[in-house]
Amino acid sequence: MSSEAKGGRGAQLKHTGLRPGWTTGSCATAATTAAYTALLTGAFPDPVTITLPKGQTPSFALAAEELGEGRAMAGVVKDAGDDPDVTHGALVRATVRRLPAGSGVVFRAGPGVGTVTRPGLPLPVGEPAVNPVPRQMMRDHVARVAAAHGGSGDVEITVSVDHGEEIARSTWNPRLGILGGLSILGTTGIVVPYSCSAWIDSIRRGVDVARAAGRTHVAGCTGSTSERTVVAEYDLPEDALLDMGDFAGAVLKYVRRHPVERLTVCGGFAKLSKLAAGHLDLHSARSQVDKGFLAALARRGGADEALAAQVAEANTGLAALQLCAAAGVPLGDLVAVEARDQALAVLRGAPVTVDVICIDRAGTVVGRSGPAEAP
Repeated sequence: MSSEAKGGRGAQLKHTGLRPGWTTGSCATAATTAAYTALLTGAFPDPVTITLPKGQTPSFALAAEELGEGRAMAGVVKDAGDDPDVTHGALVRATVRRLPAGSGVVFRAGPGVGTVTRPGLPLPVGEPAVNPVPRQMMRDHVARVAAAHGGSGDVEITVSVDHGEEIARSTWNPRLGILGGLSILGTTGIVVPYSCSAWIDSIRRGVDVARAAGRTHVAGCTGSTSERTVVAEYDLPEDALLDMGDFAGAVLKYVRRHPVERLTVCGGFAKLSKLAAGHLDLHSARSQVDKGFLAALARRGGADEALAAQVAEANTGLAALQLCAAAGVPLGDLVAVEARDQALAVLRGAPVTVDVICIDRAGTVVGRSGPAEAP
């Protein structure tokens, strides 16, 4: 990626043709740098250039600026590139205020930025939801500005996001116990389109929060319908529900390193047939329902060659399921068992008992496995 992207806009990624963007952490760092520079010099740098953890030096145009007595505010509009990010277009502000010598850098949550209320996250309870890497980026840039312009580097940084509390309702934050707004995120400073790194990070934090709350049974669900099914089946609390989406591999690999006693995987039959076939990314753009695989399972369940041929030629996974159901072949259960066994293979002997529930679009259970642990 070009290191001279202007106005906070990235060059295209050569391998995808898609344009990367910038994390909320990068935007907050740019806003902090501009505000502290103005506080020391009386002038806002616009555009403002920052250095990311891997050395890139993007520049960001300022969308808001305000200089007052002992304080300065700058704002940057988040550009997520071509990633479907709910925070794309949000105005991220940083207000920097002088503190007495020796105070260091203190972070505050302004309007639209959440506060941590549950253990298990990488920040203590009561802290503003500004993650560790963005905090370090802001500290580093405060130190550079102080060195360049004769400041002490002792400041309070209040990060806010316009309409952030409303936007946060579309994120995992309320479930994770981050209340009042968004998290300021980022590990590299860059949003890679369709990497869905923020989603995967939320899965990991969800496991952390569940473990910290003492949950021994969690569920990875592909969507809201599967969540309702799991709650009806097991009466799990909200903080035991992992919004897995298409990222079955992310759940399994993280639980492998951070085990819980029991993991239920629940989702649509077609998606879980992909897991059964060995796919860990269940997105339709990256894996497809293998009707030949379903036909082989159907044979194992007693289907004759005529039915197996129909399954192999079915238009959809659901159509294959319906054909088998009419013939008394338990394809849903066979898929659930195979998906469970694939999950156990990814867990590589971690002390986790796994069961799988397959549902149709209405939430009706169409297949299930018994619980099992790797031998």
